[in-house]
This record gives sequence, structure tokens and C-alpha cells, in this order.
Amino acid sequence: MGGRRWRKYASWSWLPRLPFAAGSTGRVMYLAPVDLLHSGKVRDIYADGDDLILVASDRVSVYDVILPTPIPDKGRILTQLSLWWFEQLADLLPNHVISATEVPAEFAGRAIRCRRLRMVPIECVARGYLTGGGLTEYQAVGSVSGVSLPTGLGEASRLPEPIFTPSTKAPVGQHDEPIPFSAVVEAVGADTAERLRQVTLDVYARGASLAAERGIIIADTKIELGWAPDGDLVLADEVLTPDSSRFWPADSWQPGRPAYSFDKQFLRDWAAGTGWDKRAPGPEVPDEMVERVRARYVEIYERLTGKPW
Repeated sequence: MGGRRWRKYASWSWLPRLPFAAGSTGRVMYLAPVDLLHSGKVRDIYADGDDLILVASDRVSVYDVILPTPIPDKGRILTQLSLWWFEQLADLLPNHVISATEVPAEFAGRAIRCRRLRMVPIECVARGYLTGGGLTEYQAVGSVSGVSLPTGLGEASRLPEPIFTPSTKAPVGQHDEPIPFSAVVEAVGADTAERLRQVTLDVYARGASLAAERGIIIADTKIELGWAPDGDLVLADEVLTPDSSRFWPADSWQPGRPAYSFDKQFLRDWAAGTGWDKRAPGPEVPDEMVERVRARYVEIYERLTGKPW
């Protein structure tokens, strides 16, 4: 990294959390690239020449609102699990990773050097089970994102087959909204829309199969896709993490009742139970809840990868 321009970058603790700053609640200082291009709910994107540095912070969001309390190690877990999944999916489609090691030392373990892409303006979601927003929509209209489903389904019901349920990409603090496949066609064209649907379902199918071998159900997942300059469709951002997916233990799954989750659904349920109106600012997360969320992220990492955290 010698020769590149760096400066002291002052940040509040809800910005990227570095290993030495984890657990700090005050103002922190660290070296960061000059060009911060975008700060999202969890990730911050920096420019480094022709490349991007994607940094996963310990921030956590529920209902599209960033909570004021970070989850220690969360960014590192998301990054390392995504890297593992990128390897498992490499034969399905290319990904944006250039290197996980050629990053600033301050971001080690939580950053990826990646290619610049033209991102698809759609959230690509696959569902194999009915829960969360999909269940709410089904109960209201009998379908999810325009996909008609059989009657009589309930919480955690397995769908006859996985479905593609796209949504809008909302700015930070706003809510993604489900859209029908016809809206995807209108946005990107029929051929590209079909390609997005197939790739999303292929990624879900591969992930679900590998997870099943480890006793895990992937109820649903959201992926990010973009186009490389050569026109290739590329898997980007994060993939099959507890921030982007719902993971359930297969041995305790029962249709009709909420499943134990290895993801942030546990935190969503807690936040909703506080009486919070789902608008910013979100509630402070108690220390005990922080540790329980962290433990679930660690457990799903270890169960999927077979590696100790």
C-alpha cells in the first residue's frame, strides 16, 4: 500500500469499527482512504484508484434503520463468511473480489478490494420458506411480489419451490418495497430480468444445498449483482450472510411456528418488542442482547464453514 495517499479520518463509533476500536463508544481515529464514496447501513465504500475497498463495519440495521449500538466482530464475520461463499459459488458466476489481503491494515479482516461494477438497481431476493415480510404480504394478498402461492401457508412454511421476490433499493433510512417481476422487466429489460431471476435462484439453490449438509435451512436470501465493463453479470457486496439471509437449524424447524434463527431476525424481533415505531433513531441494544446476537453470528459462521472463529 506504499505510496498511496492516506489521512487521519475522524469518525464516530457507528462508522467502520476497527479491531483496536471494537467496543469503544466514543470518538475513534484511524487511517482511512481519502475518498469515501458511500456510507451504507453496514458497509462503507472507498475509492483506491481503479479499485474499490469495501469495508464491513459492526453497524447493524433492522427495518432499514441503523441501530446506535454496534455488534463486536460483526463486520469481520460478514466479510469472512462472504469470502467463503464466493469460493463455493465461483463456478456459477464471477464475483467482484480482487483481494482480501491487499487492503489497509486498519481494515484487515473486514475489507475486500473489489472491482467497480454498474450495480443492478434491484434487490434480488430468493425465498424457499415463508416468513418475515414475505409472510405478511402473503397473508394480505395471497402472493409475494406477484407470485401466487397456495392457500393455507403460515409462518415458516416451505414453499412448493423457491421463488424470486425482487424489491426496490431504498436509500438508507427508507424501506425496500416488494415489486413484481414485471417491474424488473420494465427496469432492465426482459432478457436481463430473466437472467437476474435465474442467477438468484441458482445462488439460493447452491447455498441451500450446502447449508442442508450442515444441518442448516436457508429460509431466504438477498444478493447484490452488478455488470462488469465487459458485460459479465457479477456477484457483489455480501452473499449468504446472517445480514442478508435467514438461517434456521433444520432439526428444530416446524412449519407454523417461528424458527430459531442464526441471523438478525432475532434482533428484529427484540426491537419490535420494545414498542419502537421502526423509524430513526432506533433503540439502544442492551449488552446482553449484543452478546447474544454476536454469538449467533459466530455460530452460523462456524457451522457453515467448519472453521473455528
